[in-house]
Amino acid sequence: MTIVAGSSPGATEWFQRAKMLREEQLGRLAQLGALVNGISRLVHMLQCERGASNVWLCSQGKLYAPECKASRALVDENLAVLHLQFNEPLPGSALCERIASALHGLETLTVLRDGVTGQRVTAPQAMEHYSRILRHLLSIVPQLSDSIDDPHIAGRFVALYSLMQGKELVGQERALGAIGFTQGFFDDETRQRLVDRIDGQQACFEVFISHCTPDVQESFTLNCLPGLETEKLRREACTRQPPADNGDTALKWFALQTARLEHLRTLEEVAIADLMTAVEERRCSENLHADDEHDDILARFPDRPLLPLVRQQAREIEQLSRQLASLRDTLEERKTIDKAKSVLMTHQNLSEEQAWTTLRKMAMDKNQRMVDIARALLTVKNLWKIPPGE
Repeated sequence: MTIVAGSSPGATEWFQRAKMLREEQLGRLAQLGALVNGISRLVHMLQCERGASNVWLCSQGKLYAPECKASRALVDENLAVLHLQFNEPLPGSALCERIASALHGLETLTVLRDGVTGQRVTAPQAMEHYSRILRHLLSIVPQLSDSIDDPHIAGRFVALYSLMQGKELVGQERALGAIGFTQGFFDDETRQRLVDRIDGQQACFEVFISHCTPDVQESFTLNCLPGLETEKLRREACTRQPPADNGDTALKWFALQTARLEHLRTLEEVAIADLMTAVEERRCSENLHADDEHDDILARFPDRPLLPLVRQQAREIEQLSRQLASLRDTLEERKTIDKAKSVLMTHQNLSEEQAWTTLRKMAMDKNQRMVDIARALLTVKNLWKIPPGE
């Protein structure tokens, strides 16, 4: 909008500016929707690679060698596509920082793969490394929502992100169960981590369901909930030790959870398509009213009084903002715990698994959350006088 000195823009100029800003915002939403699609594809392939690598390591290299090779090739293929999408201009410094963290994690993938191939890392170590890479990738997604002010589009976005988070927790549950069933032993720590993943995915899926259409809810209920066999194996993992059966139960567990993950991936694609359709419908709606610059905007809502409409949209946006904020807080807490683990690993010469166990024991002893212990540890780390290794 051009403003001439000594004059003030009239209604026509303001309508033109509003139209231009709407077009720019919807164009960004379409671009960000494509980026979410690219991230979700890479995340799914990394989850496949993590699962195959776990089976390979747990079987001492006897199983899933072809699956490891195939999943790595698919990860590399989808990563190349995502790199091209990152080359497009993206809004906001916070988003760029999230992307930088994700790329930094992905740069460690070659070292991780070498360790898996040479069996120089344990299955739990590999799982933690893959999960950390995935966590940074998923942290990009909620940052994309900052430019969304349409409650219907924002609702679809919240549903999609909740589904992606829940699916990742299912993947971690698969990995933890595969390790325990292969080893024929679940310690208390692994059991607690299993329970945490089960509780976490349930919370994510409840948010997803609350924003879904009835047909999507039905599909989720029919295909994505854990079946009777999965629930039976869950109880076995959490209450007693599995039998020594040369890994048969581990492979059964892995197959059941893999089938569930594939169904969740199909639903994820539906949710992405639904998001993109909502954006396109909004763009078409804006084009439909493109020539109505001098008409009364409120006439588009003839059956809805203005004040109730504004209040409803405000409530919807506030609720969605709270849900996204909660999901962001969860991600930030995980990052804080990761930083605290790194401090313990550096100063106490601990492995990643030992550092995690130490943090959890400190939290249990003090009856506090792990993230609170991690924050306290990071606050005083500069006061430590402990040389590394002591």
